[in-house]
Amino acid sequence: MSSPNATRDRAAQPLPRLILVLGGARSGKSRLAEHLVEAAAPAGTYCATAGAGDDEMRERIAVHRARRGTFWQTIEAPFDLTAPIGAATAERPLLIDCLTLWLSNLLLAGRPLDAEFATLRAALRDALGPIVLVANEVGLGLVPGTPLGRRFRDAAGRLNQEVAALADRVVFVAAGLPLVLKGG
Repeated sequence: MSSPNATRDRAAQPLPRLILVLGGARSGKSRLAEHLVEAAAPAGTYCATAGAGDDEMRERIAVHRARRGTFWQTIEAPFDLTAPIGAATAERPLLIDCLTLWLSNLLLAGRPLDAEFATLRAALRDALGPIVLVANEVGLGLVPGTPLGRRFRDAAGRLNQEVAALADRVVFVAAGLPLVLKGG
C-alpha cells in the first residue's frame, strides 16, 4: 500500500456505502481500512472503540494517532456507535476500528448484546455512509477454555455475520493481503 499522501494525490476511488474488513490480530486490516478511506475522500472520521486502560494501551493509542495524521478526525466511542454512524458522508467517510473491541466493552459492562446489535444494525441500515468497519475474525482459533471466552467468541462470530450480511463489500485480510469475500 502506498503512503496516505500519495493516496490523496490520486483521483478519489468511491467507496461502497458499507465495507467490513475482517482479519486476525496484526493482519493489516486497520491499515487497509485506512487506505480505503484515504483513497476515497479529502478527510475521514476515525471512530476508535478502544479505551486507554493502562500505560501500554495509552502508548498504542498515541502511536496510532500519530500514524494517522491530520487527515483523520478521531472520535472515541467505546459504546455508542450510532452518532458517528449517522454523521458519515461521502466527503468524510467513517472508519470504525474495531467492532471486536466494541463487543469486549459491551460484555465487560454487562450491556445486553441483542439490543446493542439491533441498534447497530438499524444505524448501519439507515446510514448514508460510506462506512468502513474493522473486526477481528476470532473463529479460526481454538475453542476458548472459559465460559466468558466462549461467549465472546460466539458473540463476535454472530456480530461479524450480521454486519457482513448488511455490507456491500466484505474483505478478509491475512499477512497484509486482502481477499474480497463479497462485493468484488
